[in-house]
Amino acid sequence: MSKILYLHGFASCGEGNKSRVLGAYFGNENLLAPNLPFAPQEAIETLSTQILGEKPSLLVGSSLGGYYATYLAEKFDIPAVLINPSCKPWETLANYVGWQERFCDAERFEFKQVYLHQLERFSSPPQSSRYLVLLQSEDEVLDYRVAKEQYKEYRVIVEYGGNHRFENIHEYLSMIESFMKS
Repeated sequence: MSKILYLHGFASCGEGNKSRVLGAYFGNENLLAPNLPFAPQEAIETLSTQILGEKPSLLVGSSLGGYYATYLAEKFDIPAVLINPSCKPWETLANYVGWQERFCDAERFEFKQVYLHQLERFSSPPQSSRYLVLLQSEDEVLDYRVAKEQYKEYRVIVEYGGNHRFENIHEYLSMIESFMKS
């Protein structure tokens, strides 16, 4: 089986609910789910090195990880599944400049103003790669309609209800598997 590279969201970790569910379904040995650096430039460099070392057959990105996945999908021509992706994180994360805690382990980190500028530099509209976009309309963090519009040329699934965490990802595993094989 081919490798899947999972990219977590802001203030999250590689070891979370979505990565556990993906690992259980596809096999933990087939899932790469690193803890990403807080600085976007470092995150992209880390992920690019990972991809150059062992190119995955699929990227799965959630929230900020969906934003990173779009940039990397375009750069390395890798299909991507985006879960409630952030489309303009330099705007949506502006209120988070300062000290934050990761959700998974309460590690404190500083989210710096310069990171917003770094994020904007990685804006990469979807053009050449393949995307499956999973959205939930009751996302309390991001307006799902922004992603629905940005990825309208691709396969977009909107589930009415839900939340930003997309807690029922297990219901979409066979769809993700079909997308990966197509």
